[in-house]
Amino acid sequence: MRSPREITSLNTLIHCSALLLSTGLFSGMAQSVEIATDPGDYTPLPAGASLGILYGQYATRDRVYADGDRVPMDAGLDTTIGLARYVHYVDVGGVIVNPQVILPFGEVELTEPFGPLKPMSGSGVGDPIVGATAWFLNDSEAQQWFGLSAFVSVPLGRYDAARGPVNVGENRWKGIFHAAYVKHLTDKVAMDLIGEYSIYGDNDDFLGLRRKQDDAQSIQGHLRYMLQGQSHVALSYYHSFGGETILGGMDQDDKANSNRWLATYATFLAPTTQLQIQAGRDIRVENGFKEDARINLRLLKVF
Repeated sequence: MRSPREITSLNTLIHCSALLLSTGLFSGMAQSVEIATDPGDYTPLPAGASLGILYGQYATRDRVYADGDRVPMDAGLDTTIGLARYVHYVDVGGVIVNPQVILPFGEVELTEPFGPLKPMSGSGVGDPIVGATAWFLNDSEAQQWFGLSAFVSVPLGRYDAARGPVNVGENRWKGIFHAAYVKHLTDKVAMDLIGEYSIYGDNDDFLGLRRKQDDAQSIQGHLRYMLQGQSHVALSYYHSFGGETILGGMDQDDKANSNRWLATYATFLAPTTQLQIQAGRDIRVENGFKEDARINLRLLKVF
């Protein structure tokens, strides 16, 4: 059993486990445990349509913060994450619903010694995510939509308890819920607003201890500008908060309060094939690793 001093020294590292599936996804899975949305995600397609989506995400971090102050130490956490996603749209009693499944995979690498952990990496397939969105406002004429989403992350991914946060899998159940509103302000400009609420099951073997986490919240916003030729650019803002962890019965005082920006360019290479490129970074981080740079790629196919 670790002493209280050893447990406290893990404070910042434990919080960084929330970064391991930067899904933005999600993603998302993103900066905290969330399915990070993209511009246009909450504009539904007609019933019968399907999407096959492949994501590639790379992010680097070399600074750590505690209570808003930078920790004076060498640090490094890199993530190279892919996600395969399948979405199908159906009509359920006049409401468009899109059941879907997301499978994360990739590598998480701790590049500098951190607390009791030496440099190491964890790779493999992560926890699959299943869920759906239902659109209760679907007004194409007024160009506005409102949808509610529910997702469940199932603890089936690769996980090594001795690696703690340096894992692709999380060894716990997780629920993610979204409320999203989309409105075209003009013919060229659209706004997406998303609120997120996440709940977590316990990880019963995190570095030999039980890890619990309080509920977490996120606000995500996208402002899109439509270009000619089925292309658009966008600027996104993500703000995550809450989610304090409890390790071995001890509060870690590591609530998230972080924000970041992301710039997007998306274009259709063919009538049913879209390529999206994104770049961004964290603005401010209260606790945990601060993301220095992020590059996301997405290839989407409409069937």
